[in-house]
Amino acid sequence: MDRGTVGSAHRGRLLVEVRNMGTSAVVTPAGELDHHTADVLRDPLEKCLEEGYARLVVDCSRLEFCDSTGLNVLLGARLKAEAAGGGVHLAGMLPVVARVFEITGAEAVFTVHETLAEALGE
Repeated sequence: MDRGTVGSAHRGRLLVEVRNMGTSAVVTPAGELDHHTADVLRDPLEKCLEEGYARLVVDCSRLEFCDSTGLNVLLGARLKAEAAGGGVHLAGMLPVVARVFEITGAEAVFTVHETLAEALGE
């Protein structure tokens, strides 16, 4: 299993790290995902898909905030991943972020895991 960091991006309030773990790309956003930082997450997600990783695991354990723009980034990645035969798995959401998914009903269209280990074990 490759646990090397593939890359990272940073803009202001959001840092995104990407690692390859077997057949999955693990994308870890840390900070605030909103209108101003959405591209910091969108770009690495799209790059993972372009590189052939159709199974994306987003480790949300360090994501402190997510607004509707951030939610749309994840929904867009989900559509592209599913079109490629994969999907987007969300792991370790903090309560404040989980609430956004609950209120909008988005939790019903993602595979949500309590922990990163659980998401990778599937």
